[in-house]
Amino acid sequence: MQMRPMDTKLKTRMAPSLGLLTVAGLFEKKHRVILSNENVEPIDFEEPVDIVGISVTVDVMPRAVAIARRFRKKGIPVVAGGIHITACSQAEEFDALSIGLAEHTWPDIIADLQAGRLKKVYRCKEKVSGSEIASPAYHLIDKRKYLYCNVISTSRGCPFRCDFCYNSSSAYQNIYVNRPIKDVLSDIKTINKKHVMFIDDNFIGNPGWTRKFVRAIKPLKLKWNAAVSANIVDMPDLLDEMAESGCQSLFIGFESLNAKALAGVHKGQNKSDQYERLVKALHDRGIMINASFVFGLDEDDVTTFRSTIDWIVSHRIETVTSHILTPYPGTALYQRFLESGRIKDFNLSHYNTAHVVFEPLGMTKQELYQGYLQVYREVYSFRNILRRCPKSKKQWMPYFLFNFFYRKYGKFTEKLCERITYERIGRIAEKLSY
Repeated sequence: MQMRPMDTKLKTRMAPSLGLLTVAGLFEKKHRVILSNENVEPIDFEEPVDIVGISVTVDVMPRAVAIARRFRKKGIPVVAGGIHITACSQAEEFDALSIGLAEHTWPDIIADLQAGRLKKVYRCKEKVSGSEIASPAYHLIDKRKYLYCNVISTSRGCPFRCDFCYNSSSAYQNIYVNRPIKDVLSDIKTINKKHVMFIDDNFIGNPGWTRKFVRAIKPLKLKWNAAVSANIVDMPDLLDEMAESGCQSLFIGFESLNAKALAGVHKGQNKSDQYERLVKALHDRGIMINASFVFGLDEDDVTTFRSTIDWIVSHRIETVTSHILTPYPGTALYQRFLESGRIKDFNLSHYNTAHVVFEPLGMTKQELYQGYLQVYREVYSFRNILRRCPKSKKQWMPYFLFNFFYRKYGKFTEKLCERITYERIGRIAEKLSY
C-alpha cells in the first residue's frame, strides 16, 4: 500500500484483507492456505507453494509485478486478481488473471492447476448469487497485527455508476448482490464481538434488504459502522431503525458541495442542497459522520478548499477523508481524460488519491495538491478538532480517540502499538468507545 502524506502505519494495520480471507475460505478445508500481507509482514519467497495469488489495487500494481517475477522465476505460477485487475485486465506479467468475484473464478483456477491446464484468463461470467458468497476464514487472522478485526461484508458491488468509481467500468456493470441475512448473522457470531464494521461499497444499495437486516441484528445489541450513499437522506424510517439497532457512524461520499461538479461525474444520488438536512438527520439520531470529499473536479477552483473546510467545521463533521480526484484505469473518468489528453502521469504507484496525475481545469496541479493538504491540516488542527466536537458527551470518547490518536498524533500511536501490539491498542480503544 502506498502511504499518503497524512497516513501512518495505523492505516495499513487497521484491518485484515477480507478479499484474501474470502479466497482462503473457499479452500482452506481441503488445501493448505498461507496468507501474507506485505503491509504488515515480509513475504517469505522461500515458502514451498504450488500457486500464488495476488490481490491488486492500482497503486500497488508495480509491486505486484515485482513479486510475481520472483515467484515465476522459481517456476511457481502467479494469479492476479482484485479490483484493478477486474477493471483493467493486464495479463502479461502474470500466469493467469482472476476477473470478477473469486467465488466464480478461483474454483476453476485450482481445478485447472491440478489438471495441468491453467488458462490465461478466468472471468466471472454469470451473476453470483448472495448465497454463493463465501464467508472469510476469520480464524486465519493473526490478530496481533491489526487494530481491528471485526469486519464483515454484507454485499458485493454498488447500484450506482459514478464516473470516478470502479463501478463505472464495464466489468462491474452487473455486480450488486446482498448476502443472505442468515449468512451475515453467522459471521457476526463467528467474530463474537459487540462492535462491528460492515465493509460494503454501499450498505443501503438495497434498502429493503437493509431494513430487514437491521431489524435482525437489533436484539444483538451491537455497535456498528458502515458506508452508505447520500440518498439515505430520503429514508428517515430506515435511519431510525439503523440508529435503534446500534449504528454509531456512517461513511458517506459527499465528494463536493458543488451541484455542477457532482453532475459532471454522474453522482446523481448526491444532492448538495440536501446536505444540511442529511447532516441534521444523522446528528439528531446520534450518528456520527465520516465525510469523504474529492478535490479537482472540473467545477472546482482554489476557493473550493476554504469553502469546504468552513462547511465541515460549521456542521461539526466528526471525521473527514480527503482525496485528490484520481482517474483509475478502467473507469469512465479515465477514458474521458485519456481521450482528451489530460492524463499527465502514468506511474500507477501515484494513483492513490494523493497525487495529481491529470491536468485540472480550474487550478494548477500545485494549487490542487496544496489545497488537498490544506484540508487535512486545517480540519485536524487542534482548534478545529475542538470546534467539531459532537454535542453528545457519549460520542466524545470515540471522537477524540480517532481525531487525536489516529489522525493528528498517529505517529505517537504507531510507536505505542509497536511496543504493545496493535491488537491490544485496538481492544483498549474499543472498550473506551463502548
